[in-house]
Amino acid sequence: METILLRANAEDSGKRLDAFLAEQIEDISRSAAQRFIAEERVLLAGKVVAKSRKVAQGEEYAVMLPETAEETAAQPQNIPLDVVYEDSDVIVVNKPVGMVVHPAPGHPDGTLVNALLYHCAGTLSGVGGEMRPGIVHRIDRDTSGLIIAAKNDFSHRALAAQLQDHSLARTYECIAVGNFREDSGTVNAPIGRHPVDRKRMAVTDRGGRHAVTHWEVVARYQGYTHLRCKLETGRTHQIRVHLAHLGHPIWGDTVYGAKKAVPGLTGQCLHAVGLTFRHPRSGEAVTLSCGLPEEFENALRKLRER
Repeated sequence: METILLRANAEDSGKRLDAFLAEQIEDISRSAAQRFIAEERVLLAGKVVAKSRKVAQGEEYAVMLPETAEETAAQPQNIPLDVVYEDSDVIVVNKPVGMVVHPAPGHPDGTLVNALLYHCAGTLSGVGGEMRPGIVHRIDRDTSGLIIAAKNDFSHRALAAQLQDHSLARTYECIAVGNFREDSGTVNAPIGRHPVDRKRMAVTDRGGRHAVTHWEVVARYQGYTHLRCKLETGRTHQIRVHLAHLGHPIWGDTVYGAKKAVPGLTGQCLHAVGLTFRHPRSGEAVTLSCGLPEEFENALRKLRER
């Protein structure tokens, strides 16, 4: 069982404990946080606390995470998928915003993995374990777009090698807050876990991993910029962290940008529009793309009409 320590900052003061935990711990919902508290997995100064407790600045909570990762295998669920490409080795899906990629504490089902297990009749690689079969890379719950999964171990290892040597190329489009002077640029800044907020990542030299994002302007609007970004590396929340580091967080990103949600947006305006890889069996290049989701298009239309 993993125990993590969470310290409340000034901006957390006054929040309900369950809401604070849901914000701080990656991939758990508020109801899951309430369950953790009810199961006495959350301690303050060695004592159990009530879920209705209000957090105060400087308090440090010990949270004992349940060992759910490999307890039971993920189960197939008949969830519709937007399949962009599929053969006997790989499948590429246009993931909708709001869908979690694999089961995790607070999200035991309803994930992309559950849908893939049903669609592929259980034919997915076992490299990622019973809770992450076939998953080669991830995209955030509130990010939409193309994601590739492997149907066998041979393909999984081949695609993982392409991730490592950067030949598996991923292209995203986003709407960033603010205006850019340049037409293109590169962010080369290491990313690691935020020193205080466990749920967030940050640009940091201390324990940070090499991270490079290339960006170019697609269109400019009053107070906002439509960007196309290409990942050279694939760190957690990489584009979101790098753009926030530049002072231009992604519109709708309530973790790295404004805390208030944008009306009409379910998540951040970040969509994986392109994917290029060498087919693990034939070695031939495969290039795939998908259109922007409706919410993203609506956001662009509103900006054009301002």
